[in-house]
Order: sequence, then structure tokens, then C-alpha cells
Amino acid sequence: MKFTKMHGIGNDYVYVNMFEETVDNPAEVAIKVSDRHFGIGGDGLILIGPSEKAPVRMRMFNADGSEAEMCGNGLRCVGKFVFDRKIVEGTSFPVETGAGVLNVQITPDDSGLAAAARINMGEPHLTRGEIPMQGPADERAVKQRLQIRDREFEFTAVSMGNPHCVIFLEEDLDAFEIERYGPEIENHTLFPQRINVEFVTQQAENELCQRTWERGCAETLACGTGASAVCVAANLLGLCGRNTLIHLKGGDLNLEWSEEDNCIYKTGPATEVFSGEIKL
Repeated sequence: MKFTKMHGIGNDYVYVNMFEETVDNPAEVAIKVSDRHFGIGGDGLILIGPSEKAPVRMRMFNADGSEAEMCGNGLRCVGKFVFDRKIVEGTSFPVETGAGVLNVQITPDDSGLAAAARINMGEPHLTRGEIPMQGPADERAVKQRLQIRDREFEFTAVSMGNPHCVIFLEEDLDAFEIERYGPEIENHTLFPQRINVEFVTQQAENELCQRTWERGCAETLACGTGASAVCVAANLLGLCGRNTLIHLKGGDLNLEWSEEDNCIYKTGPATEVFSGEIKL
């Protein structure tokens, strides 16, 4: 199987061109290729292939083999992949994802290759039924309390096509024990489909720092849908405006929650690392 390794500010995946390749069991392949010791290494597997709704379709599988709806950093890399290889025409085009058809806008560099991408992440969903999580389906989960081990956290839940639990902290984010609390929140009975968890601190006005415990992956260097959820949660809590700079372990993302169409727009880089071939 031919593949390409790419990352969006450190959120790295193995990408396969399904216009040319065949992957019979993507869940098993995701587990194999994601292994950082015996495989290629990555946060998961992303398949780029034909679509009946858009020029291309993106399917995403976590490192544990579970299929996820969307990944914002992954979508930027998909945009770079198809733009650089002229699979699509123009600098703006739609991509089918598990969270719907989303638009990608490419910024080329001087050589004509994609340097960055602006992604329409779609509208945030805020009710418990949409997340999904337990409780009245039409009720929002804002500033909800959650007891985990020896700590009580306050969280706001947001769906960006996949579920997120956003927790603001008033402590050193680098020293926070994410491995202690992340897995228990991810698998809490409140969240029937598990959940991604963002731990956030405010650095300045409209400027946040984020660490993500990603469902099915453990901690990742970046999470685009998570950054989108953080932008929404911070706005709902009055901590930031609709334009937010978010610092993640792998780099920075610019987020805008548009008043015009209620969609989240995310801008950041996409990087191709290497290509190769692996025997499955």
C-alpha cells in the first residue's frame, strides 16, 4: 500500500489515495500503520477517495481502529494533498466528511504548493442530544460539573460533528496530569459515544492555550475540531470574542465563529513529511 505521512501542527496521520489504492479493512490497517514502534506512526489513518457529494471524500480512523466523523487538522492536509496533486481544480473546493460536506480554501506558496488552508468546520451543535450525552436532549451543557477521581471539573460540551468536552483551568497547563483525568472523562457514562476532552487556559484577551485528550488516540499535539469547540465554549462563557488565537502543543490555529453563517472557520498550516510503501 502506497501512503503519504502528513501533519497539521503535529496532529499526524497516514494518508492513502483511494483513487489509486484499495484498503479492504481500514480499521485493522489503522491500528497497524499508527503504531509508532512497529508501524509508520501516527494518530490514525485517513483515506482520500471518490465522493458522490464533492470532488473528494475523507474517511478518518483513529489509532485504535475506531472511525471518527472529522478531524480539522486532517482535513487541512487532505486539502493540501488533493491540491498539490491536482486532484481538484482551484484553490477553494468542498470535501465530503463524516460531519458533512465542508469547504477548504488553500493558500499556495511561491512554488504553487499549498502552504496553509482555511477550513469551514461547519456550525457548532450545543444540545445534549446533538453531542451526544445523557440528559434532556434539547438542553445545553454549559458550565456542568463533573467529578473525576479527586477533582471536580466544570465543562461545556460542544459537537463539531464529533463530541467535545471543554474544561477551563486556572493552573499550569503544562503540569496538568492529562493522563490521569483524560481517559476517565473520555469514557465517562455521560457520553455514550465517548468524547474528546480539551483542557484550556486563558493567556490573554482572545488568546488561549489548549491540550487535547483525543478519543481513541490519547493526547495529541493538536486537534482542529477541538480548537473549534474551544472557540465556541470560550465565547459562550464570555472569555473570548468570535476571533480567537489558540496555542496547541504542535503550533497555533486561528479560529473565527462567523456571525454571518454561524460556522467556525479555522486557518492553519498543513505539512507533507514523506511518502512510502508498506506491506500489509
